[in-house]
Amino acid sequence: MPRKGMRNIFFKSPSLTRMTPPSSPLHHTFSESLMEENIEVAQFIITKWDSSHDDNLVSLFSDKDEARQYLGSIKGLQKAMKYLVLHQSNSEKLVRAQLLMQTAMQRLQNEFYQILKSNRDYLDPESVSAHSSSRPSVSRSSFSEFEEEEEEEEEDESENENDSVPEVETASLAAMADLRAIAEAMISAGYAKECIKVYKIIRKSIVDEALYHLGVERELTFQRIQKMEWEVLEFKIKNWLSAVKMAVKTLFYGERLLCDQVFSVSAAIRESCFTEISKEGALALFGFPENVAKCKQTPEKLFRILDLYEAVSGLWPEVESIFSFESTAAVRATAVNSLIKLGDTVRTMLMDFETAIQKDSSKTTVPGGGIHPLTRYVMNYISFLADYCGILSNIFEDWPFTVPSALPESYFGSPDSEGSISSPISVRVAWLILVMLCKLDGKAAMYKDVPLSYLFLANNLQYVTEKVRQSNLKFLLGDDWLINHELKVKQYAENYEKIGWSKVLASLPENQTAEIPADRVNDHFKKFNSAFEEAYMKQVSWVVPDPKLRDHIKISLARRIIPIYKEFYESNGGVQMKKEMWGESFIRFTPDDLGNYWSDMFYGSRSSGSVSSSSRGGGRSH
Repeated sequence: MPRKGMRNIFFKSPSLTRMTPPSSPLHHTFSESLMEENIEVAQFIITKWDSSHDDNLVSLFSDKDEARQYLGSIKGLQKAMKYLVLHQSNSEKLVRAQLLMQTAMQRLQNEFYQILKSNRDYLDPESVSAHSSSRPSVSRSSFSEFEEEEEEEEEDESENENDSVPEVETASLAAMADLRAIAEAMISAGYAKECIKVYKIIRKSIVDEALYHLGVERELTFQRIQKMEWEVLEFKIKNWLSAVKMAVKTLFYGERLLCDQVFSVSAAIRESCFTEISKEGALALFGFPENVAKCKQTPEKLFRILDLYEAVSGLWPEVESIFSFESTAAVRATAVNSLIKLGDTVRTMLMDFETAIQKDSSKTTVPGGGIHPLTRYVMNYISFLADYCGILSNIFEDWPFTVPSALPESYFGSPDSEGSISSPISVRVAWLILVMLCKLDGKAAMYKDVPLSYLFLANNLQYVTEKVRQSNLKFLLGDDWLINHELKVKQYAENYEKIGWSKVLASLPENQTAEIPADRVNDHFKKFNSAFEEAYMKQVSWVVPDPKLRDHIKISLARRIIPIYKEFYESNGGVQMKKEMWGESFIRFTPDDLGNYWSDMFYGSRSSGSVSSSSRGGGRSH
């Protein structure tokens, strides 16, 4: 080994000369003999374990007593060399001591290498991170305390015989203690470079291999990602999402702990080792989300972007702690840049989503006034967004939203009320729904039948409110929003009933109990029959998909029409008309028939056949 380490040893303490009192010949002779003894002891032990001897294949650290003696001899050799530098700098003993030190350092370097290689399974980041918190005293041991530590271990073993310490943990702790003792001995002797070189080569290969098996691809540049089909990129995003937590919480965290413990004697060396081992892989890991965010996006890809943002932001405390060194600032910056770029992309994509709603120009109407595809698409999209409400709140926290137009207080709620919509993301979601509802108003106008347009609005708004109620949207929009929009559903339904069945009601006299001439009674029944049949035939193909809305409309129609018709029927049809044999032809519906037809219309087969009934109750019931 080179002798360049001597300068570090000999002149480690500039004040050493000043602190050494003038020595008498007797003191000089005693000290010299003591130093000579240290050299003799060191020569015996170091030569015994000289790695150039073929018969010394057994690890020095397999025998703790031998290892303790070996490290102790190095410590004594260092003292002797310091003494000789001060008093006999030209002595052959100094040259001899230096050669012994080189031999010892070569042996320790080999031991360091072998311990790292042979204990690879015990020193994997998962094992290190798993037991680090349970053994905080591990990092306290050092080269100078090696002897005391070994004695304490013997005592601990006898005191903790019943403790169930896993074998892997025991082996891992022992390997780290040996590595730490060797590292401190080599660093103290001025051979830090040799020790560090071995450590970096072995541990970097382990980290790189682990990242490879996790699926972290370093060659995934922005140019490559930009050219990928979405299905391929989405697959890689999923792989990254499953890898990043393991990489940060286990791989990098465990590697940082191992560095901190092995090189506890030097903060600078800890930083240098960890940075060279982990920086390149960490930059590749956290550069991926930023590159994805830079690609051209469509609204459908938003949820994967949110997944990436959620993963990086959730791991930020660990990233900040693990990569706290100044030399790893680039890793922190890359993670932060990824968050910034992902956040910008999310905001842009939501703006694009709003624009897409506004630009929807489909002119086709949904048969029967059912749920429009735009309603399904937008509400499914927004309900998925609500699952990311926490992340979205962070993204939009510093981006307040100003509603482009004045909206009624009934839409967003009173600003002073507890149920008002106030958070930035809540306002944005409410605005998106409003934009969609405005588009639906335009689509409702495409129906030629006014009652069908109101039924269309009722159906679609009912779909909206149910989506809100059944998802996390209810927490974003609040109870007031739901109550207000459920009232609007009922208003649309009421408008449908009033207009769609107005002719049926108009066919009956205003006073059902008043005495009416027979010819006028016949005329009222004829008008009623015609109006009811016309309404039924037109509306039998209309749909009400939601069961609750269907029940509400049927019950509301029954309450609106049946009592009036029943009173007229019983006053005229039940008594007077039944006396006339020809009267039956004027009474085509009994009060019960009306309910049966509505049941058929809302719950039946939706056939468009003719209305056929009689006073004997011949309606279709289901």
